[in-house]
Amino acid sequence: MDERIVVLSGSGLSAESGLPTFRDAAGLWRQYSWVELASPEGWRMHPELVLAFYNERRAKAWAAQPNAAHLAIASLERKFEVTVVTQNVDALHERAGSTRVLHVHGELAFARGTGPARRRQRIDAAPIELGQKCEEGTQLRPDIVWFGEETQFMEEARETVAAADRVLVVGTSLSVYPAASLVEFCRQRARKILNSLAMDEVPAGFEFRAGPATAVIPTLTAEWLDNWR
Repeated sequence: MDERIVVLSGSGLSAESGLPTFRDAAGLWRQYSWVELASPEGWRMHPELVLAFYNERRAKAWAAQPNAAHLAIASLERKFEVTVVTQNVDALHERAGSTRVLHVHGELAFARGTGPARRRQRIDAAPIELGQKCEEGTQLRPDIVWFGEETQFMEEARETVAAADRVLVVGTSLSVYPAASLVEFCRQRARKILNSLAMDEVPAGFEFRAGPATAVIPTLTAEWLDNWR
């Protein structure tokens, strides 16, 4: 059986492709609170504002290109069974070639209906307009997990981490919960590496490799591929 690798990625990875983090993106809209931009309450109060915010984020995400770290992570699939669990809402992992990606905070490339069926449809870079409806006749909204909504795929992510032979954490300071709690499910004998620009505290059992992901991750993945047997 192929060795199983789980990659846990966060906003620092996308930032190296030029994408602002949520807080940085919201900063461009600083006259509004996050409640107004990214919550069910904000959506009910002024959906046109929420759509404009996410249409801008989607356009920027689609204009960005996968960086060297995204490509290096995708290259691991040549010899390993790889699952990416990401907090990022862009499609840079998929566009780099990763084939199994769990987006715990949703995806900008999809819209969904606001009815009980929550019907999803792929929109890639296209904007969502007020009055644009899904096939069941309800208004489309971004397929994003907003503040106050339940994170997606967490049970599958926990099981995948618990079964992994190697766990690579990249682009996150492990400060956003519940996604950050996934490191608690690593097997003791799994090889565990965390790459970030800086960390206040490195989880027990993890090797810390400081530096930009675009410098650290290609070197690490080349090492893993070269030593595979």
